[in-house]
Amino acid sequence: MDKSTDRWGLMKALHPEPSAHPVRLGARLRACRQAQGLTIGQVADATNLTRGFVSRVERDETSPSVATLVTLCQVLSLPVGSLFEDAETEVIALAEAPHINMGGSGVLDRMVTPRGQTKVQLLRSRLDVGANGGADLYTINCEVEVIHVIEGEVAVRFTDRTQTLASGDTLTFSGREPHTWRNSGDRAAEVLWTFVPAPWSGSR
Repeated sequence: MDKSTDRWGLMKALHPEPSAHPVRLGARLRACRQAQGLTIGQVADATNLTRGFVSRVERDETSPSVATLVTLCQVLSLPVGSLFEDAETEVIALAEAPHINMGGSGVLDRMVTPRGQTKVQLLRSRLDVGANGGADLYTINCEVEVIHVIEGEVAVRFTDRTQTLASGDTLTFSGREPHTWRNSGDRAAEVLWTFVPAPWSGSR
């Protein structure tokens, strides 16, 4: 291999080119301002900047100096570093979603939200004919549990009642309420479970 090529590759690694997708700070500053119910005029007065300048910054039509950016963040009580953090966006293909062992028999659970997501957790499950969550009622350590039946039929049993859900139905309740479930139809079912906050993130 040509050594000159190696050196050139090293130089490129040490001196990366600017990103073709610059960070757009304006939209994040505007969203923070609006969330606090502040007008552009109020921010301008607090920072000793003109309304026009603040407006152009929010539209990413001009780049503020570091000092100006720090001032804007101080007025908005916004950590400067948060402007440069990547958005919490992640795509998980169903075929690549990790298997999760949530108990029950005849069920295949896949976690379709990121493992590090603690605010909410979604599971996509295939329930074979006769699949069930067990004869005993159980609870989930979450404030809200939502069951949406994509296809098939699912019966959810509580201490005092049983709710039978058909395709397209959605049931919302507290995960701490004792319950269990079964595929009450004559064919496999597809179900989406939502837990808020995420109760568990193990894998098998």
